[in-house]
Amino acid sequence: MNAQQIADRYAAVWNEKDGASRRRMIEQIWAPDGQHYVGAREAKGYDALETRVTGSHEKNVRDNGNRFRARADARQLRNAVTFHWEMLPGSSDEVASVGLEFLLVDDDGRIVVDYQFIVQ
Repeated sequence: MNAQQIADRYAAVWNEKDGASRRRMIEQIWAPDGQHYVGAREAKGYDALETRVTGSHEKNVRDNGNRFRARADARQLRNAVTFHWEMLPGSSDEVASVGLEFLLVDDDGRIVVDYQFIVQ
């Protein structure tokens, strides 16, 4: 799996409407003991990751009608992957928010550590 595929899969999980499908995607994208950090928040393991992703989905996608997409700028150096994501309102192409992901992945391309930075 290349860096852009990892980025695209990452963005897709935050948009997933079905809870069971979202959980399956989390288990495919992150390692079992995967970690996610943004600001003062942290999530470790599938249950905490599911809580984090679901909370963001409910706030940003379900309640506010936004969607996420990965920019086509993903890069990989050994086990590190970086890319930017965008949050867009509804079907508009106007960017409401931008973030930077710095991921450490295992040999299967699953996320071991996820550092999320909100840029805009």
